[in-house]
Amino acid sequence: MNHFFAYISRLRLIRRWGLMRNSYQENTQEHSWQVAVVAHALAVIQNRLYGGQVDANRVAVLALYHDASETVTGDLPTPVKYANADIERVFHALEAGAADELLAKLPEDLQEDFRPLLLPEDSPEAELVHIADKICAYLKCVEEVGSGNREFQVAYDATAAKLAVYQERPEVAYFMEHFVPSFSLTLDDLKK
Repeated sequence: MNHFFAYISRLRLIRRWGLMRNSYQENTQEHSWQVAVVAHALAVIQNRLYGGQVDANRVAVLALYHDASETVTGDLPTPVKYANADIERVFHALEAGAADELLAKLPEDLQEDFRPLLLPEDSPEAELVHIADKICAYLKCVEEVGSGNREFQVAYDATAAKLAVYQERPEVAYFMEHFVPSFSLTLDDLKK
């Protein structure tokens, strides 16, 4: 019996933004899906409009698994993860150990297929997942601040500043200009 898929299905039980009062609770499973959608869109935009040659399907799959280790570690809040270099280094080691633990829950014959998903190497595809993760954090902040939750104002400002670095990339600028404004609209406004 192998427990890998039962284990990662528990991503739906892991709450994000644990130190913040949320108007809507987000779990890691739904976050991973949103990151996959946004990362895939960034790849398609890059390829179709700006001459990129990334594997959009690989980007989506990497994004689906990008937080899988949280089934072992839980979601450590960003201010804690990056409080100092020592904590950040230890946390990255903890994530790698959690990924190895998850891989061990697969049959040996499948482990090498999942290893690059749980422990991805630096690549253009992995970079798009990282950027999409930041965009999705920003979208969460947009929705929370838009609903009147001032608790997210500092996170909104910090995330917007982090994203500004990536907006020099044309696919990111395109996504931010063409798709992000809709996240501030009501359902009725979206129907127009």
